[in-house]
Amino acid sequence: MIKQNSFIYYLMILLTGLLGLSIMHNSVQADNGIWIDVDTTEHTLSVMQGDTVQAVFKNVAIGRFGTTWSKMTKDDMTPLGRFRVGWINEKSRYYRFFGLNYPNLDTAKRALDENRITEEIWLSILEAKSMGKIPPQNTPLGGHIGIHGIGRGDLEVHHQYNWTNGCVALTNEQIDQLGKWIKPGVLVNIR
Repeated sequence: MIKQNSFIYYLMILLTGLLGLSIMHNSVQADNGIWIDVDTTEHTLSVMQGDTVQAVFKNVAIGRFGTTWSKMTKDDMTPLGRFRVGWINEKSRYYRFFGLNYPNLDTAKRALDENRITEEIWLSILEAKSMGKIPPQNTPLGGHIGIHGIGRGDLEVHHQYNWTNGCVALTNEQIDQLGKWIKPGVLVNIR
């Protein structure tokens, strides 16, 4: 149970964060309306501007064991949901890495309700989100989920199998093309 003072503290953090998120959401949307739609059934990644398709990347790889609404560490499944690009690593072993704000509040709330995480972990994710920070990446829900290339990996393996630990993977060339649309704050819908 949350102590009364802790509850009030986290409620204040949440309200402050929601105000900041509202401002950030409006600025991201007003910027150029770009968002990413990942169709895990068709294995495509589409760059969208509003309702208009700007580009489609085919033969996208996902987690080796498919997708889930209830991702856990080391399950090698890609989380479903709506995320935002939180950071970009230009020197990733996977060529380039567009990190997502996973676990987000929806994922964490579902995990809390299903007793897959503790209230303390839920609050740490809530606090990070409210402060505009990347959520903790070392929870039982996993972390370091993003969109990346194959680095020095085998192109044939990429074309034939879902091989990631939960990320969405494209070829290095596709990542270069996608990079012109991606920046922190861009919405990524994985379905």
